[in-house]
Amino acid sequence: MSENDTLAVEEKKAVDGVRIMFGVGGLIAIIIGVLIMLNPLKSAEFFAAVLAVILAVYMVVMGVVYLGTAIFSKTIGGWARTGNILLGVLYVIAAIILFSNLGVASTVLLVFIAIIIGIMWIVEGIMSFTTVKSSGHPVLSIVYGIISIIAGGVLIFSFALGIAVLVWMIGISLVVLGVVQVIRAFTIKGEPAV
Repeated sequence: MSENDTLAVEEKKAVDGVRIMFGVGGLIAIIIGVLIMLNPLKSAEFFAAVLAVILAVYMVVMGVVYLGTAIFSKTIGGWARTGNILLGVLYVIAAIILFSNLGVASTVLLVFIAIIIGIMWIVEGIMSFTTVKSSGHPVLSIVYGIISIIAGGVLIFSFALGIAVLVWMIGISLVVLGVVQVIRAFTIKGEPAV
């Protein structure tokens, strides 16, 4: 087998590997997207629980870093050392509280995220109204502002519905992206070796 033939075989193996990765990744995205769309509130609870665990682990790590800095640093003074000890203890206590109440913590995170996003959308809608005169498309600015304020209000006053819609949109996005990945897996072609 010549060197060009060997390169062509290696290139075909590489292209086949990429095709398999696209196909498998696309199928996984489709499955997760469908599962999310079937039960968006349970999906949101799951993601919030994962986020709460990540946050709790982060707090443990930060607590250990602050306590380690306070104990082992030879350059910080008394107040800085006291502050590091206090922060380290507070981070560890917060992590313990989160770990002991993951369900409540994940619910609080969901509500907090919904309210923050709702407030941002309302402010964004108001800001859209302030740019109507300078906008090249005043009607679009007004429509955008109205939709943004309504969406923000829904998230704040009915965050379960708002979160369900947001998560459902994530599910739809995953399905669409998954389908595109699967199509790409079947349409990728290797370039002939020159």
